[in-house]
Amino acid sequence: MGEGRDREGAGSGDVVYRFVHEVEVRFRDLDPMGHVHHTLPLVYFEEARAAYWREVVGRPGLEDVDYAIGEVALRYHERVRWPGRLRIGVRVSRLGEKSFAMEYEARSAEGVVLVTGRTVQVMFDYATGRSKPIPPEVRRRIEVFEGGGAP
Repeated sequence: MGEGRDREGAGSGDVVYRFVHEVEVRFRDLDPMGHVHHTLPLVYFEEARAAYWREVVGRPGLEDVDYAIGEVALRYHERVRWPGRLRIGVRVSRLGEKSFAMEYEARSAEGVVLVTGRTVQVMFDYATGRSKPIPPEVRRRIEVFEGGGAP
């Protein structure tokens, strides 16, 4: 489903999302008001984040997800309706020592911004139950991709 690296970029204003992942709005996503339930953009963003982790960072397996979510923020701009296909733009906006921030933008097929969001991921060693530094290879791949080069 993912389109992966979108060299033309997508985004509103000054923000460019070099990575775009498409997500289908499912009938089961609807609430009684006829639009997507307010929790579902988190799932759409999670799917796009997982695709970014596989395709950009090069970590394809579940055992390669070595971060935990530390913070989530969403902003709803328009109603998300069914049927529909969303283009989810994803980018890393900050790389710290042990954490990194990602920003998201969900657009309709017509290009309307529906939902934007931000998450903070904390690198995490699940064996020890403690945070850990961002591995150098992960940092390098993100910096190269977000900077415009090829990993």
